[in-house]
Amino acid sequence: MRPKHSPEQNRSCSQPNETMPPSFIRTLSLLTINLQPRMDPIAFRRHLHAHPELSFREDATAAYISEQLTALGIEHRAIARTGILARIVGRDTAPDDRRAVVLRADIDALPIEEKTGLPYASQTPGAMHACGHDMHAAVLFGVLQETAADPDFAGTLFGLFQPGEECNPGGASLVLAENPFDGYDIRAVVGQHVEPQLEVGTLGFRAGKYMAANDELRFRIRGTGGHGALRGQLKDPVAAGAELVTQLLALNAPEQVLSIGRIEAPGATNVVPDEVYMEGTLRTFDEAARAALHARIAELAAETDARYGVSTEAEIDRGYPSVVNDARLVQLAEAEAAETGLQTQRQPLRTTAEDFGRYTQRYPSLFYRLGVGATAGRPHTATFAPDERALETGVRYMRRLALKILTEQ
Repeated sequence: MRPKHSPEQNRSCSQPNETMPPSFIRTLSLLTINLQPRMDPIAFRRHLHAHPELSFREDATAAYISEQLTALGIEHRAIARTGILARIVGRDTAPDDRRAVVLRADIDALPIEEKTGLPYASQTPGAMHACGHDMHAAVLFGVLQETAADPDFAGTLFGLFQPGEECNPGGASLVLAENPFDGYDIRAVVGQHVEPQLEVGTLGFRAGKYMAANDELRFRIRGTGGHGALRGQLKDPVAAGAELVTQLLALNAPEQVLSIGRIEAPGATNVVPDEVYMEGTLRTFDEAARAALHARIAELAAETDARYGVSTEAEIDRGYPSVVNDARLVQLAEAEAAETGLQTQRQPLRTTAEDFGRYTQRYPSLFYRLGVGATAGRPHTATFAPDERALETGVRYMRRLALKILTEQ
């Protein structure tokens, strides 16, 4: 899930080159299955955890994933610059059978200095897998490893190790821009996210709208500063900014959240600055409401300008769309969880965001929660440490679910 970025962090986020020539795409041929002993997903996860890389900089991560897939003889290629797309065709697949399921895991880390003290803690200064993406990737690797060893099914299973979930424009948009699934009958795109509020062995589901669309808000208010005691000479951007914040926060409602997280007014006790900078976030679940709020934010800025004689530059950086789960897939997934002996919990709406929402706009999709236990702590903190026992649950369940979806007519 995406963190709040400062403008400096956004500018330093390594942005992908969307005009890369096709020759950059690397395809590896199918090799003999099981060229190396079975790898424990825990060992796979610990390697990724010790070597985290930030969004769109996952070069070593992709190279490691490619190395492990090659050793297993799993066909794969680069995608979205620093991602990997694997493919396993079931041995019972007829030449004209285009049924497919896509399993997606994100692989980027966060700009956090790790403080867990674990023996496999991050060796990369200022970077940490603090959101569980290393767990997601390890589950997907385990599913591919199990499936390659026993491809007794009909259809195609894609394993997508996606880069850049934590940073606009988001790796999902770049994956889809390559149209990698054209010609296939995509029955589902499936993703998961670790959840410390669920114990190991429990999965969380919600049908329909689930996670919010997110937009980044930035305001630059320009006025006339000066001596704080001579207000008659001022067009005060601080006062204008304070009123604008109050008006913006009044837009909050049960299914729309707006927060201002940063205000910079470089003045002093008796100095009013010429300019104030503010930034924040907007979360919504409905595209019509999202558009209406964008318009209202612009109106509020203009109204404030008229009252205070200032000029406000309001920028709205559109982020990810809302994650909307296919109701039929949720029903099937909950039934499969019960068959597997797992506990399930219905999930509330989440105002956090995920670029998985882009897949839900194009294909039937399912995004669910994998319990990792309360002792994991809070995601996006320096001490986040998921219970690795969840990997066994995650691998077993995701593989069963994928094969179940492929058999559904």
